[in-house]
Amino acid sequence: MNVVLIGLRGTGKSTVAQLVAQRLGWPWFDADALIEARAGKSIAQIFADDGEPAFRDFESQVVADLAARVSAVLALGGGAIVREENRQALARQGRVVWLTASPETLWKRIQADQTTAGRRPNLSATGGINEIIATLDARREIYRQSAELEVDTEGKTPEQVADAIVEGLGIGG
Repeated sequence: MNVVLIGLRGTGKSTVAQLVAQRLGWPWFDADALIEARAGKSIAQIFADDGEPAFRDFESQVVADLAARVSAVLALGGGAIVREENRQALARQGRVVWLTASPETLWKRIQADQTTAGRRPNLSATGGINEIIATLDARREIYRQSAELEVDTEGKTPEQVADAIVEGLGIGG
């Protein structure tokens, strides 16, 4: 069994994955970092050079590899769960947790993250908070249907979120 963290950019998936992994004594993996390592370039550069479909194909390969692991914590990119093949692969071997926060909070977190602009592309022509709202509207039902647990990260420390996940899933010591 794996613990799989999904949610929009800025919900804290990578940070929280590390903490959940520490609590469980499991390894953790960041899908976006693995994609960049395999491609030898940033996600933004993959989008620019090859387009979103090529990125999503890369992402599906990484998700399939990660889903085959046992006893790992996986932080997925925000759009990984959109593809049906990814949802099926993860459901076979994972307990999926959807991390949430308000669009305003996500926008503040993204703006504060110095690595975001260079590594991550805008997902819509508008960018900014409007992009967050539109992306959440488009994905909300997929996130909800895919996750067995939803954890609101609003006003919580990463440690509190990690504790809520371990407790909510009833795993760990």
